[in-house]
Amino acid sequence: MSTIVTSTVEETAQNVAALKLHSAAEENGEPEYRYAHLLPHFSADRYPPLTPFDHVDPGHRALSHPNPRAFLDSATSIDEITPQFGTEVVGVNLAELDGAGRDQLALEVARRGLMAFRDQQDFIDRGPDFYREWGSHFGRLHIHPTSGHPTGYPEIHLVYRDLKKSFNFEYDDAVTPTVWHSDVSYELQPPGLTTFFLLAQPKSGGDTLFTSQVSTLKKLSPQFVAFLRTLKAVHSGFEQADFSRNGRRGGTIRREPVEHVHPVVRRHPVTGEEALYVNRQFTRRIVGLKREESETILKFLYDHIDKSQDNQARIRWRPNTVVLWDNRITAHSAIIDFKESGETRHGARITPQAERPIPALDGLDLSL
Repeated sequence: MSTIVTSTVEETAQNVAALKLHSAAEENGEPEYRYAHLLPHFSADRYPPLTPFDHVDPGHRALSHPNPRAFLDSATSIDEITPQFGTEVVGVNLAELDGAGRDQLALEVARRGLMAFRDQQDFIDRGPDFYREWGSHFGRLHIHPTSGHPTGYPEIHLVYRDLKKSFNFEYDDAVTPTVWHSDVSYELQPPGLTTFFLLAQPKSGGDTLFTSQVSTLKKLSPQFVAFLRTLKAVHSGFEQADFSRNGRRGGTIRREPVEHVHPVVRRHPVTGEEALYVNRQFTRRIVGLKREESETILKFLYDHIDKSQDNQARIRWRPNTVVLWDNRITAHSAIIDFKESGETRHGARITPQAERPIPALDGLDLSL
């Protein structure tokens, strides 16, 4: 893990505001917010650039297990959300999985892309020390450069919105705030298996959309896919950093933004499946093409991702739901349809980094 440079400033004005988000409710005699210790904190800490590291996906170990789905033996319900993408599970306590069970989970998420586990209060209530231990099994934990985190736990990325405040990276000047993305794809080694859950949620709305980038690729013609395999694209974190630099989302930039080149089509290190790897939020241009060529191809791919409902799944956030997805082969977007209700949506993400994306085309040069 990179060394953390800590400022002498203990709290910014944003921290104070975050800690007081539920004070009005308390003053009115309502119960203290159960997850107040997990409200967004915007420390003044600064971090050096991330350094490369060797990553071996734990799903590899599960391949040699006699029953790679043994962790599901206690399940009372296993339902496919769609035939090719997504699974919903009831009856498995994620918090009690041992190392072998976590390896099997990583393999199953790689195969299905997305898994939702219901009735996970035990997992959620074990708290941030457990979250860090859990995530570290799957890779080096990513510390987000601009988002809020629980005080003392920068590895836990938080999303937060209520009637008056939002600490999310959202576009408020667009027809829709729905923006498909793969988390922090601008990093040299973007995330693999990712865990997310809501601590507070609106009674209706605030769902999350997911899409299979394996399926979006398979829908394209073989000739076009062969061409896409030869391409690489720039993914950039500069726009996200500028969003915070302008005083929004807490106004904090803890690590200077980066951009990196990734293959347009990547190969999963465990399953060998190929997936489209561009997203509207962070992909900026295709290397080596003229501007109009790059924009035309990316617009087609973004529209394909947006409009291909037969590749998508929607998660409705019932209380105590934990969702895991593989960021290598999926994209997602929150649905901000609850703003006028005044209700709170407060979530936590555990984000282990994985390998540098592997090109589907052997020998593809990933230099700029």
